[in-house]
Amino acid sequence: MNYYSTNHQSPAATLQEAVVRGLAPDKGLYMPEHIQPLPQEFYNDIDRLTFQDMACRVADAFFGEDIPQETLHDIVRDTLSFDVPLVRVGGPIFSLELFHGPTLAFKDVGARFMARLLGYFIHREGEGEVNVLVATSGDTGSAVANGFLGVEGIRVYVLYPKGKVSEIQEKQFTTLGQNITAIEVDGTFDDCQALVKDAFMDETLNAHMRLTSANSINVARFLPQAFYYFYAYAQWRKQTGQPAGARPVVCVPSGNFGNITAGLFAARMGLPVRRFIAANNRNDIFYQYLRTGVYSPRPSIATIANAMDVGAPSNFARILALYGNSHKDICADISGATYTDEQIADTMRKVWKENHYLLDPHGACGCRALQEGLREGEEGIFLETAHPAKFKDTVEGIIGQPVDVPAKLQAFMQGSKQSVAMPKDFGHFKEYLMGQ
Repeated sequence: MNYYSTNHQSPAATLQEAVVRGLAPDKGLYMPEHIQPLPQEFYNDIDRLTFQDMACRVADAFFGEDIPQETLHDIVRDTLSFDVPLVRVGGPIFSLELFHGPTLAFKDVGARFMARLLGYFIHREGEGEVNVLVATSGDTGSAVANGFLGVEGIRVYVLYPKGKVSEIQEKQFTTLGQNITAIEVDGTFDDCQALVKDAFMDETLNAHMRLTSANSINVARFLPQAFYYFYAYAQWRKQTGQPAGARPVVCVPSGNFGNITAGLFAARMGLPVRRFIAANNRNDIFYQYLRTGVYSPRPSIATIANAMDVGAPSNFARILALYGNSHKDICADISGATYTDEQIADTMRKVWKENHYLLDPHGACGCRALQEGLREGEEGIFLETAHPAKFKDTVEGIIGQPVDVPAKLQAFMQGSKQSVAMPKDFGHFKEYLMGQ
């Protein structure tokens, strides 16, 4: 399958070209030229399949034309070495727990898949080292760094905003060493993301080193996230006894919009979803777009749901492409919600007290949006995107009780921080990379 640029000013690319480049030459995001629906019998029997088996079927539809099936299935099974359980929180509301991977965040799925796919391409073409640039507002950095740790032929640079990620998140990517370099930018996530995009567009820098991105702008990062939407649906069917064709509402805490875009792709492949809800914190650019039809990016605001602190969501371009720029059609499939820190904290306290279920701040946005958005007779699934212990101080301050830290996180906390301080202007960043 070929991939086109959302800006339509670059030639179509193969999967390998799209993955290795990350961003198209015209600064657009790559999109597959078609989305292949899965047959009805797949959905009829989906509650009898394992997570890995159904993910292999989905991966075949996305990537089967470009990678030998045995290799692709090996990548999928190696990626999904952990469970993603669906848990009933209370009444008609379910939580898809995406925090059981190595770094306890949803991005483990996409990052691990991309690391393995990119490693395969590099090994196949044998053309030297690839440098991965990734901007993070929290969990992307740790997932990508740990997914690529020790992978031969790949060097990773993680750019993160100084003082705007939790201590545990920071330790997960600043203590690794080896082929991972953490760059602490004196700015916001949007500044970090701008540095990455500017690097891709700089001819001198690209002549000096091969660059790609591991943010959700890379097709190999966001497309595999569709896997767990199918698994969520299968578990929901199994737990509730719902018949084939029954449709839950799906709510996604949204920052850079790669996660919900993967869900929209799943729906285009035939996954029965009644509608999507995009839950925002105070960075509600998409919510305002749904209300007005006008997309107005602005500087991000720091909140307790820091991974969603994005003022210019990259994947908005993919949503527009998917819907042919139709605001009406987007609103038909997606509704929005936006919450302040106080509302997020109130939801965390209430759900802990009433259901004894511990939410992280991002999952709390999703849970509250379902509580307020479900209609009579509907059931809904929200994505619980990170383990609450990754925000230990915040969560403890809200619920007034200690939060147990899993052994995986405790191990990261033992390491010593290693990072490169960097101002937010591109000149300094380019000079640093040119010296590598």
